[in-house]
Amino acid sequence: MKRLLITLVLVLAPLAAGAEPYPIYASTAVNDYANLLEPDMEAKVVAEIEALRADTGVELTVLTIETRWAYDPSPSIEAFATGLFNTWGIGDAARDDGILILVVRDDREMRIELGSGYNPEYDLPAQDIINNVMLPEFRAERYDLGILTGTRAVADHIARRFAGLPMRDGAVPIGAPSGGGGGLVFGIVFSEVLFGAGVLALIFRRRIGQMIDRYRSCPECGQRGLHTERHVLVQPTSHSRGQGETISRCTHCSWSRTKSYTIPDTSSSSSSSGGSFGGGSSSGGGASGRW
Repeated sequence: MKRLLITLVLVLAPLAAGAEPYPIYASTAVNDYANLLEPDMEAKVVAEIEALRADTGVELTVLTIETRWAYDPSPSIEAFATGLFNTWGIGDAARDDGILILVVRDDREMRIELGSGYNPEYDLPAQDIINNVMLPEFRAERYDLGILTGTRAVADHIARRFAGLPMRDGAVPIGAPSGGGGGLVFGIVFSEVLFGAGVLALIFRRRIGQMIDRYRSCPECGQRGLHTERHVLVQPTSHSRGQGETISRCTHCSWSRTKSYTIPDTSSSSSSSGGSFGGGSSSGGGASGRW
């Protein structure tokens, strides 16, 4: 029973009331809050995204942040990405064809999150792109190159394929969805389970973060039972980002860790790169990786 409770907590946490807050997007193309892209490289990524939207109508967006723990806690990168995707409403509402590329610098993890319109077999090329295109560059600290080449690969091998268009000249095949339908059935059943769990999670919203910390291990003594709290040091405005810090402490020893994080500005979600998203949603499809 105790093990079941732990499992439920880890599943329910990201779904509790939308797991607010998430980063506020200033652009529907690229939001580089972790400062991984030089201006010229960011311009190239934006150009890839805008070309894809012009050709297919697919909304692909790139987000980099310093750490997930700057926001309401989620038990995994998968849960965080799904909640963020649905909060932003990435993709066309009718087709659910949006794509999110999320890179979390300090946590050294990333995710390609796909809209619910994609058959689960599209998870395969997403994983190939992460493993063979993006992570090798990230491990070499070439984040900008990894993001650019990864964006191109996602556009060619997922978005354009989904839209029924041929890959562009020079695109290297790295994976293709197969015709099996078993994964689709599993995805639907799993989504229904998560939906029901999310309803129950609303009851425990205020305690979920604390319950998760109770089962995190201390890096120094190895015992479970961390306490994490966040403090806003500088409030964001519509013209500037804010600053905050996350303090984690062990309840068994003297270990503690303080991390700074950036709070995106509070400007409205509009930009020269498309204004706002189309109201799409994700049921958790995609792939993840760590480096």
